[in-house]
Amino acid sequence: MSNVNKAALALGTQRSVIRELFEFGKKRIAEVGAENVFDFSIGNPSVPAPDCVNETAIRLLKEMDPVVLHGYTSAQGDADVRKKIADSIFRSFDYKISPDSLYICTGAAGGLCGCLNGLLNPGEEVVVFAPYFPEYKVFIEKAGGRMRLIPADTEHFQIDFERFEEALGSNTKAVLINSPNNPSGAVYSEETIRRLAQILEDKSKETGSPIYLISDEPYRAIAFEGVKVPWVPSYYRNTLVCYSWSKALSLPGERLGYVAVSEEMEDHDEVYAAVAGASRALGYVSAPSLFQRVCAECVDDTSDITVYETNRNILVKGLRDLGFTCVEPEGTFYMFPQTLIPDDVAFCEKAKDFNLLIVPGAGFGCPGHCRISYCVPTQRAERSLDAFAKLAAFYK
Repeated sequence: MSNVNKAALALGTQRSVIRELFEFGKKRIAEVGAENVFDFSIGNPSVPAPDCVNETAIRLLKEMDPVVLHGYTSAQGDADVRKKIADSIFRSFDYKISPDSLYICTGAAGGLCGCLNGLLNPGEEVVVFAPYFPEYKVFIEKAGGRMRLIPADTEHFQIDFERFEEALGSNTKAVLINSPNNPSGAVYSEETIRRLAQILEDKSKETGSPIYLISDEPYRAIAFEGVKVPWVPSYYRNTLVCYSWSKALSLPGERLGYVAVSEEMEDHDEVYAAVAGASRALGYVSAPSLFQRVCAECVDDTSDITVYETNRNILVKGLRDLGFTCVEPEGTFYMFPQTLIPDDVAFCEKAKDFNLLIVPGAGFGCPGHCRISYCVPTQRAERSLDAFAKLAAFYK
């Protein structure tokens, strides 16, 4: 009998499907060459960080006292950093938020874990909409909660409100949304957010307890053709926003983001303190000092997302021409076409025969689809169409 935690052991000994594909891709590259492998498995930005990032990091390294630069900040993040973020939120969304309502976290994942562990009591439910980022289930269950999954609206990837309302109950503590969405690329419209907010407001009044809305937004900055990504706290007061610079500034390895606790939230001070306390218990305090300051200086910058839009256009047209059905992504660098057979796992396994690495939709709560992560060099997107054609021909 093992002496360690069984759930932790299972997570530590089984890689996610995405990570397994990523490792398989490295093996295939060694065997047949990088130019012959079309790895669309992982969401690792291929576009470099904007010049502001390296220039700011170099300047800070040269100018700041290294003891201060590399030392601990306040647990919730440096005060000046939080002030710069609050100012940016006001410029971007005309929404006033105090620096003391912001908690600097180690990426959006650290922020989500702080929110979930701060809000949930044992057995309380968090409603999640398919398709969803698979780690949500891990985060929710580790916080002692249960995930209540709403099936996908595969026609538009908006919210199926009929099923959503049926799922809400006295045990619902929070709703977790992700827009722009990983894996579908969908952006929740203003109409969707307004309706979601009204339902939550009505249900909160009915039960006498607030239902919190957690908005996971690492892809906020990656929206195409002028698509508007609503600032959720402007529509629903009991909102916590989890943001990350991993995608906006192409800094996934630096693990920097923030939690914004809506200024008008019921029991605002208690909720913020609970997020801070949970982050303390999890060890997520004093996020990396250098990159707190770098991100604060570059807070209004983004990487060149036109590359992702170009890749999207190439792949959407190319796959549709081959007979795939695909909802056109409005943001992120993912697309989520239907697989050519109902068994998406078998389909993605067959794709490996053509050195195409794509992720089955079943892991995202939406079987019959596959995720294609097109944050890759444009040449790879173009050259992959021949491999997709061979895959499609196999099933025809």
